[in-house]
Amino acid sequence: MKRHMMHPYTAYRPDARRHEEEREHPRHEGGFPENGAPQEQDAAANLADEADAVRDVVEPGVDAESAPQPEPQGEENEAVARCKAEMEELRLRTAAEMENFKKRLTREHQEQMRFAAEKVLGDLLPSLDNLDLALQYGSQHEACKDMLQGVAMTRKLLLDALDKNGLKALGEVGDEFNPEVHEAVGFEPNPDLAPGSVTRVMQRGYKLNDRLLRAAKVMINQ
Repeated sequence: MKRHMMHPYTAYRPDARRHEEEREHPRHEGGFPENGAPQEQDAAANLADEADAVRDVVEPGVDAESAPQPEPQGEENEAVARCKAEMEELRLRTAAEMENFKKRLTREHQEQMRFAAEKVLGDLLPSLDNLDLALQYGSQHEACKDMLQGVAMTRKLLLDALDKNGLKALGEVGDEFNPEVHEAVGFEPNPDLAPGSVTRVMQRGYKLNDRLLRAAKVMINQ
């Protein structure tokens, strides 16, 4: 009996051995044709896969680290830097606005406290005018001399109390005329005073801190 000699490669390859057996005993019923074309195609595909595997071992693929990496996008980096700069600028602007807002509130509060008594002090001005008139006309009568001393002391105490709250009297004889605090009601010559100075105070003016409550009505020397 003649023994079939197998190729050395097929002795170690189960797929090739099965291929040789199928060539010797082809299937006719329910199988492939006698020429075994599908089996040959499968064997060829298996050989091609093995060749690829051997090639991968002999010639390994390119390392992932040595593979070309995509370069960073310059536009994206610039956009991120621009966004960070804008956020920092917005933060600084917001902090500056908040600081200015606090200063404005503090300033408004101080102004409100300084002029909180403006209405009350303004209502007291007619009383001060009456005291001034009493002193002016009472001094012409000798019988009112003792009473005028009490009126003068009362007026002084009242002005001292108002002065502590920022109220200042305006208008004195001999002052230089100032249109910002004086209101000229007429002219009156007085050789003892300089031209343009106040010769007589008709109604005293008052100022609360830096705010003028009422201008003084005066006569001006020609």
